Amino acid sequence: MHERTVRASISFSEQQYQVLEKIAAENKVSLAWVVRDAIDGYLKSKWPLLPQGADAEDAQLRSNRT
Repeated sequence: MHERTVRASISFSEQQYQVLEKIAAENKVSLAWVVRDAIDGYLKSKWPLLPQGADAEDAQLRSNRT
């Protein structure tokens, strides 16, 4: 099954953006990849408080029913 993606617009301070660009350049990846990787790490650090994957979809469906 192919995972659906969603586009978001996010604002960073100039300093944050410069650091993200530097990290991306040093690792030869896109800035978007760096941000997604950071978010993945953040979400994993919150487990099991935040549902992930299919559990997140199930939780969302349940909350929409109420």
